[in-house]
Amino acid sequence: MKINNLTLKYYLRNVLFINGTAYAGKSTMVKMLADKYGLICCGENYDCIPEGIITPEAYPNLSYFQTLKDWQDFVNRPPQEYYDWVVGSSRELAEFEITHLMSISQTQKVIVDTNIPLDILREIADYNQIAIMVSPQSISVDHFFDRDDADKKFIKEQIMKSANPEKTMENFLAGIAKINSKEVYNDFVSSEFFTIIRENTLADTRLETLETLAQHFGLE
Repeated sequence: MKINNLTLKYYLRNVLFINGTAYAGKSTMVKMLADKYGLICCGENYDCIPEGIITPEAYPNLSYFQTLKDWQDFVNRPPQEYYDWVVGSSRELAEFEITHLMSISQTQKVIVDTNIPLDILREIADYNQIAIMVSPQSISVDHFFDRDDADKKFIKEQIMKSANPEKTMENFLAGIAKINSKEVYNDFVSSEFFTIIRENTLADTRLETLETLAQHFGLE
């Protein structure tokens, strides 16, 4: 069965999407907007997959961890393979995310930190429902392990356990760099969606960005 995009757009009318590159402030803005305007908050990596539904045949990328030999395989994958997995996972996850967002947004507005691919977002939401936030590639690579994030701490531990931690770290960060490459950055910036570019990474621009996004989303 295929659902018409106009139907999806109708049922997603109360959902606001923020997509973009790492360390652009997406998760911060989602939380701040949700707190200020009483929105349902779906932050980074929120869980929307029903238990027991993922199989390697139907969802090869999302089921990667079911077939993973060990974590050394994960941290030592070639950058292109890591990039393909991230992109593939985003596409497989999109149907679960869209279904979940439809189910929770019928009586209240929702804001989501999303990785739904741009071509899909273009089909299911209007211009004033979507915002793109981007930052320089160097931030995502140089500061990947700076956040107090349990998942990142675990990955770093696995890298340090490898036979050659320095080489493994270099390889893993090359994968992160590819995910946040200039080509990916340009795709976001040239998407014709409303875009905020984080150029000054030292100044605290949270309140200014919050106001800009609120106006774009029609929350004011």
